[in-house]
Amino acid sequence: MIAYFDCFAGISGDRTLGALVDLGVPVDWMKDQLHRLPLANFDLSVTAVQRSGVHAKLVNVQVKENSTSRNFSQIRRLIENSPFSDTVKSTSLQIFQKLAEADARIHDCPLDDVDFHEVDGIDALAEIVGTALGLEYLSIQRISASPLPLGRGFVTCGHAKLPVPAPATLAILKNIPVYGTSIPHELVTPTGAAIIAATAAEFGAMQDIIIHKIGYGAGQRDLKERPNLLRIILATDSQTVVANSQKMNQDKIDIIETSIDDMNPEWFGYLMERLFEDGALDVCWIPIHMKKNRPGTLLQVLCGSDRRDILIHRILSESTTLGVRFYPAYRRLLWRDQLEVKTTYGTVAVKRIRDPAGRIRLVPEYDVCRQIAREKDLPLRVVYDTIAREAFGMTNQRNDD
Repeated sequence: MIAYFDCFAGISGDRTLGALVDLGVPVDWMKDQLHRLPLANFDLSVTAVQRSGVHAKLVNVQVKENSTSRNFSQIRRLIENSPFSDTVKSTSLQIFQKLAEADARIHDCPLDDVDFHEVDGIDALAEIVGTALGLEYLSIQRISASPLPLGRGFVTCGHAKLPVPAPATLAILKNIPVYGTSIPHELVTPTGAAIIAATAAEFGAMQDIIIHKIGYGAGQRDLKERPNLLRIILATDSQTVVANSQKMNQDKIDIIETSIDDMNPEWFGYLMERLFEDGALDVCWIPIHMKKNRPGTLLQVLCGSDRRDILIHRILSESTTLGVRFYPAYRRLLWRDQLEVKTTYGTVAVKRIRDPAGRIRLVPEYDVCRQIAREKDLPLRVVYDTIAREAFGMTNQRNDD
């Protein structure tokens, strides 16, 4: 999965978390994960808001008093000793490294001595590690981003009044495309700049993609000039989709057709049974209107070339048609196999299907569901939904493809 960060109003740590939550990262799960650092004296709250009429998630990092100040060396050890995956640790450290290097240059101090004071330090840990956790939760493997807009004016940092963009923000954004605006607010924060500088592989216009989901993270204030939002777009590279589709199984089949308007309807079911017995891949009855405005039925049979003559003989023998037409066709098939899964009803077979984007879909077998529904005197729909739900949960835990 790839993500495009559409930073039309800039980027910050809280807007990044908000967009990730809006994309489906559970906030309670994120809080539980952050407390494993261990990171105390903080809480996350999420509020549904609107910015310029667009629904979004607003995330607040609520820091309690008496929070501990940490320098970069301490934060690095905290992350390195955390129970997270190597990917989350690496992403978090790369983002913090961007922040620390910028502050070290500005304040002319050793990198390890850069101090993240109290509230700012807890904020940064929650936003940066939370971002790394969210990216892994959503299986985001590559990030690209739009150029970044910069505001103007001044911002108060600690006891100092600094120009917008803040010096740390500008230092982090070296070699990254930006453009100026007349908006009198900080659009890109140092944390937001570090997140995008450390994670984005490229900057520019959106490339050819297949869009799957869109998340909006809201900033703290409403802007008059544009929606104060960060938009993250989850997508698949369209070239990957094309490549995957080209890898799908393709084979040549024959299609046999005939139009019938004078046959006893009771015979259709019997003919279908015999056609499948003779090796048909599929049989369809399609309502049509024929000459003289008679209602009729189009019989369509899919088959391999080696079964074509046998099936034509069956149609001419068992139906009232006077002739058939046939022609070759190609079909492209999704990858599929059969998987046995444990469910409430015991071990049952389901079809496992992979779509062109690589997503797995599980489909219970009709005959299996029908047999269970009859044996247990349950609605077929209940049996089908139960097997589908339990099979999906099982393969999520052990997807071996």
